Amino acid sequence: MAHKFAEIAFTSTVKQVQEEMGSRTGYSSIETGPDRNNLLRDRERVFIEARDSFYIASVSETGWPYIQHRGGPAGFLKVIDQSTIGFADYSGNRQYVTTGNVLTNDRVALFLMDYPNQRRLKLLGRMALVGPEPPSILDHLQDESYKAQIERGMIIRVEAFDWNCPQHITPRYTQSEVDAFIESMGDQR
Repeated sequence: MAHKFAEIAFTSTVKQVQEEMGSRTGYSSIETGPDRNNLLRDRERVFIEARDSFYIASVSETGWPYIQHRGGPAGFLKVIDQSTIGFADYSGNRQYVTTGNVLTNDRVALFLMDYPNQRRLKLLGRMALVGPEPPSILDHLQDESYKAQIERGMIIRVEAFDWNCPQHITPRYTQSEVDAFIESMGDQR
């Protein structure tokens, strides 16, 4: 199968629903040809490293999905190579649900949003926890401007990704984006 995201996400039941809803023919063509949407290119790297937050889903050993928001300074989610991303895990509410989930099922899904430009990237992968050794991995994930103590690194081996359509994405702006816009409006006076 060519489109790696479709290979993973389009199960036989999903394909049956696509058939019933009349969208299957539009997707069947992406299932041939050379593999794609499994290696990150510059387009994905730039998009990923510009994010200041994302959502990550994992599945518990009882089969329940869990979604968590992760945030930090733009660039805290790092592209390590064409098939690997990672981030430093800092102490938070100390529930460790995602951490515990990946110990029994390493599959995760990430949802990255660019609200102002109405773009989103879905990513499927397998997550491994690292740390505190070897320190070089944690050093690579550390954000120099953020001085919190790293508990571990979270490394995700990318299995597939998909750019999703902009339909129904309501533009939202960060405070810094609003401030920059207001400042630019003042410069026009």
